Amino acid sequence: MHATIRTAASLAIGLALFGLGMAACAFDLQGHRGARGLAPENTLAAFERALAIGVTTLEMDAAITADGVVIVTHDPVPNPAITRDAQGRWIAGSGTPIKSMTLEQVQAYDVGRIDPASAYARQFPDQVARDGERMPTLAAVFAKVKALGADSVRFDIETKIDPTRPDETLGPDAFVRALLAAIAEAGMTERVMIQSFDWRTLKLVQQLAPGVPTVYLTARGRRFDTLADGTWTDGMLLKDYPSVARMVKAAGGTIWSPNHQGIDARDVKNAQALGLQVIPWTVNDVADANRLIEWGVDGLISDRPDHMREVMQRHGIPLPAPVPAR
Repeated sequence: MHATIRTAASLAIGLALFGLGMAACAFDLQGHRGARGLAPENTLAAFERALAIGVTTLEMDAAITADGVVIVTHDPVPNPAITRDAQGRWIAGSGTPIKSMTLEQVQAYDVGRIDPASAYARQFPDQVARDGERMPTLAAVFAKVKALGADSVRFDIETKIDPTRPDETLGPDAFVRALLAAIAEAGMTERVMIQSFDWRTLKLVQQLAPGVPTVYLTARGRRFDTLADGTWTDGMLLKDYPSVARMVKAAGGTIWSPNHQGIDARDVKNAQALGLQVIPWTVNDVADANRLIEWGVDGLISDRPDHMREVMQRHGIPLPAPVPAR
């Protein structure tokens, strides 16, 4: 299809949906770990930065401390590339799992910058350090969003459980119950979706909070393939289904979030024909975003929501309103 025709079609669809009274954008732009490309990941600073750019959803990761507090962090064990101790020294090697530390102990760490000597730092040259940032509680993230008046923004919360490393986190049942309780206590149940590579947790969400959308993460890589066997998929096997989308649908999913490098246009269309939304991760390259939008994906998860907005605008997709800092 010619680019001009595609753009016009996208604009027409977007305006039609808008005219039906949709308060939020039909296209789901998610700020990955807030806006990891611009601010320290999974911190209040990153979420505030993403809101100021304008996103529909804040994507984040959850862990649970020894005293039962849900905090926002990607790693069940603190990441040495982004973590300094109370004396300002980068931590070394494998540390203590967060499940074995109290909230007070966890928040003694400073996660406001990347170690410039690490390979990780080279991935995010535009990230601006914010010394003093802590791993926030999920309650604090909700409170920040409320204080900023971002009343239409949603939350995509990942259960960071690795079935191959069961000693690093709470088990699925205890983890999911703690997460759902924290969400309910904040009055945010209607604004969240819960995602995971560990499909055991998503099955529990469906049982305990059937109104909460479940997002099925998948990866198909040589180093990380969550569909190679039933380890990550609660025993489900891809060989028993005609496609990954069919497998997600059978599991009860409403959204499929695959690695963007592992899908093609046919995968997107077939999933949508089953009633699934397709929101790939983690899309930072403009050319990749263009291709995926042309395929008709329902959203993008990105470390650079600012770049993704530029692509959306060129395709005539309505942009989520920025939320200025106060």
